[in-house]
Amino acid sequence: MLPSPMAWTLRLCAVAGSAIFGFWAVPATAGAMVTGGLTSQPIGHYDFCKANPTECSIRPPDLAPAKMTDALWRELNSVTSKVNAAVKPMSDLDIYGKDEVWAYPDKGVGDCEDYVLEKRRRLNHMGVSLADLLITVVRKPDGEGHALLTVRTNKGDYVLDNLTDEVRQWDETNYTFLKRQAVDNTGRWVSIRSGQQILVGAVQ
Repeated sequence: MLPSPMAWTLRLCAVAGSAIFGFWAVPATAGAMVTGGLTSQPIGHYDFCKANPTECSIRPPDLAPAKMTDALWRELNSVTSKVNAAVKPMSDLDIYGKDEVWAYPDKGVGDCEDYVLEKRRRLNHMGVSLADLLITVVRKPDGEGHALLTVRTNKGDYVLDNLTDEVRQWDETNYTFLKRQAVDNTGRWVSIRSGQQILVGAVQ
């Protein structure tokens, strides 16, 4: 049974331009996020799951982090830059006439969580387990909600963001990490710990 949703507004996330390089070096080891217990789904994901129930009941058989290789690093960078370039940022209100619609950007427009869904879909088709492709909700320094994709690897957790083409270590961003999908169930969410504090799953 899906956890009860809590309202969470993820405002339109404009794409910030950044240089795209033809060569990407495998990064130094990053830290891994420390997660807490089950928490509420973002309302947009709850509605997405009602419309796409098979996508939200997957229990990946292999829960080990993906092995970071030269090939995987190139794929992460390539998918990030290609999806960021292919999707035009547009608010849910402008697209659908209402807020908080999570959907694949098949028409070439979307907001931050739609970029995440597309990157997740492409990387999964390339063979990366859904246990290692986790939709993640953060708070930006200005207090606005934002969504990005966390990729779990044996060298730590990295984030793919529509605000930059750079694949970054999660702990080298200026975001406050709130919650992400559970590793073992695509329909469940867990809190993300920061030091000893368990951050709440929604902003009032």
